[in-house]
Amino acid sequence: MQLDRETGRKGEFVRQQSAFRDTGVEPVAGRYHLYASLACPWAHRTIIVRELKGLQDVIGLTIVDPIRDEDGWRFTTQEPDPLHGWSLLSEAYTATDPGWDGRVTVPVLWDAEAGRIVNNESADIVVVLNEAFGDLAGHPELDLYPAALRPEIDAFNARIYERLNNGVYRAGFATRQAAYEDAARGVFAELDALEAHLATHRYLVGNAPTLADWRLFTTLVRFDAVYHGHFKCNVRKLSEYPHLSGYLRDLYQQPGVAATVDFGQIKRHYYMTHPSVNPTRIVPIGPAQDLFAPHGREALGG
Repeated sequence: MQLDRETGRKGEFVRQQSAFRDTGVEPVAGRYHLYASLACPWAHRTIIVRELKGLQDVIGLTIVDPIRDEDGWRFTTQEPDPLHGWSLLSEAYTATDPGWDGRVTVPVLWDAEAGRIVNNESADIVVVLNEAFGDLAGHPELDLYPAALRPEIDAFNARIYERLNNGVYRAGFATRQAAYEDAARGVFAELDALEAHLATHRYLVGNAPTLADWRLFTTLVRFDAVYHGHFKCNVRKLSEYPHLSGYLRDLYQQPGVAATVDFGQIKRHYYMTHPSVNPTRIVPIGPAQDLFAPHGREALGG
């Protein structure tokens, strides 16, 4: 993974902006295909929402190899690209923009009819999956982004993205001490604030999980396995936060969610893909976690 173009003057990680942000889709089964990775937290969000909404028969899904190199994400012989027979996801980018020279990222929502990427921004894609397909979804009644709660959801998303979702990357990819410390302190300030909030709220907003929870979940579920050690976010483990760790188990135990979590792919991706962070590419065998342990959060209200 080449990070030179995403490193600022002070050694801070500056994430590449998503280039394709179309949110207008037609509610047509089979027209759209989701290219994603079980390893990537941004892509993982979209896989979860597709599962929860019951869109498996409406939107195809292809999982790429968790090991990415200078050529980007690859398709595997076990799960080849079903639409074009591509070897690399970069072929979707160049098919959409022949001059593309940025980093190839997941997720990608592909329009098979138009032959282009519709969107490669996970924050957009989860909203599209939640609301654009209506009765085609297996669970059309499920609304993960209720209109009445959107201001609160958006506020949590903005804060958590800056300090935690992207904050762990800013810590892990920093090339100077000050940049690392600034990011890492922000990570734990946000975890501390969330721990306090979740002491009296079962979920971030309202009485059921929303997009805010699922956007947070994919970072939390990787924290002890990857971010604590690999990205040097090691002030505390997530398991040391009683409310956050219970909240994580609560979300993990929601129907269909555990099957989207693959710690083997998650750890192989991070520890084998970032040679500047882990030059030996040795993948740790731990940590031992029991995410099916009782979470004890049933009595908490919204």
